[in-house]
Amino acid sequence: MPVGLYEASVPVFLRYVDRLRGLIRAAESQASGLGLDLPAILDASLAPDMLPFETQVAIAAHFSLRTCFPLAGQVIPPYGEFPRTFEGLHSRLHRAVSLLETLEPSHFEGAEPRIIESQAGSAVVSLRAPEFLFQYALPNFFFHLTTAYAILRSKGVVLGKEQFDGFHAYGPEP
Repeated sequence: MPVGLYEASVPVFLRYVDRLRGLIRAAESQASGLGLDLPAILDASLAPDMLPFETQVAIAAHFSLRTCFPLAGQVIPPYGEFPRTFEGLHSRLHRAVSLLETLEPSHFEGAEPRIIESQAGSAVVSLRAPEFLFQYALPNFFFHLTTAYAILRSKGVVLGKEQFDGFHAYGPEP
């Protein structure tokens, strides 16, 4: 059975937005033990010319909506305004999940020939739905998710593949 655009998008985004929620919870739970300043993590980046952690999380959340709603032939709902706090990150991700959960497989039927346009920095991307999803949207979502993960790791938050994908498991180190 072929995989449709719904199956290749909504469940993937739901899973990995939830994984991102877990990364944020890990940072919060480890902060005091590691001597981390949570507000400073919001502004942390991997390099001076890269976007900070809070923005990486926001972009990942937005990409899930910027992808799935156009694929479903629907208008992207407003993202909402959220405070630049860890609580604001949780609220932002909760909103993204709530909106994604309104989409149904039937919304994606016949979407393959649909042309989707999206702003990519100062460029405009215009691609057929499958190319938009597989060549543009998913790679960009995972770029921002991975960058958020890497920022937390660079600050000392103990994370591994287990926390990133939820599939890996490792035993205690010898």
